[in-house]
Amino acid sequence: MNRVSEILGIEKPIIQGPLFWLTDGKYAGAVSKAGGLGVLGFNAGQKESVYTVEETVENMRREIRIARELTDKPLGLNVSPTVEGEEDMFGRAMLDLMVEEGVQAAIMVGDFSPYWTKQYHDNNIKVVFRAHTPTVENTEEAVEGGADIIVATGFDEGGTVPNNVIGTFSIVPLIVDAAKGRVPVMAAGGIADERTAEAAFVLGAEGLFVGTAFMMAEESVLAGNIKEMALESDATDLLMYRTVPSFYRSLRGELPEKLLEMSKAGATEEEIYEAQHAYDGMRDGMLFGDLSKGYASFGLGISFIEKVEPVQVIMDRLVKNIGKFL
Repeated sequence: MNRVSEILGIEKPIIQGPLFWLTDGKYAGAVSKAGGLGVLGFNAGQKESVYTVEETVENMRREIRIARELTDKPLGLNVSPTVEGEEDMFGRAMLDLMVEEGVQAAIMVGDFSPYWTKQYHDNNIKVVFRAHTPTVENTEEAVEGGADIIVATGFDEGGTVPNNVIGTFSIVPLIVDAAKGRVPVMAAGGIADERTAEAAFVLGAEGLFVGTAFMMAEESVLAGNIKEMALESDATDLLMYRTVPSFYRSLRGELPEKLLEMSKAGATEEEIYEAQHAYDGMRDGMLFGDLSKGYASFGLGISFIEKVEPVQVIMDRLVKNIGKFL
């Protein structure tokens, strides 16, 4: 146990990254059952986008209840407040759902919201804040605004990487120092085995925010052909291209190679974002396994993954060397 574990009520100070399309109740429930915090992403359990509040809530309610069939341990929901007030209809609806279904943690990604943090706290929900681009300034804002835990994300991560090209080894101690011990800091980006996990704790992190390693689990909804490609790849095989808001990495494939050529040719970030089909490209590439229509984004921790294994095995590996820090 440490501060992260105590705040979240979990056995191991590890959070599974939300991963947008690439979560469902079975997967998040497996992470929570293994002692970490499983998190449901925005499109959890879906294969098509929905646009109404009612559909969004009911889809998420279904996945929460699937997770609850596996475990009664704490569960998290990915949130990204867009408006500082009750006019954020999705924000209010998801908060109400979390209260109704007993979800214990909100993983707030993007900009920090003091208003919604208070709303979560008023309903006994903890707030984990992960800025897309962590800085001393937004760390201070989150601490002052009541965030329970802060995530320091390095450029080593998969998905939407930070705007600043600062690796995990550099950003973690910077954010730890900025937090000044007032709240615990978790490390994200490139953490996929016992060595990288231990290194994060040496740098001052009190927990791990893990995407790629869990995405390669047996319980993950990631397409089987993409898992096989990832096992045959390492960090040097990933393509990187410009897009909104900064860069994206992907396994090689027809569309990713086209996007890289557009990037080299000077296309705008907006043009490339449109060509990658925004976040639907993640669904097509990683959920459906079609790299002619989508992309497959991984963090640099891909280098350390040698097989597809159960979530519990991955969890045990991540905590193998961190006992001395707890």
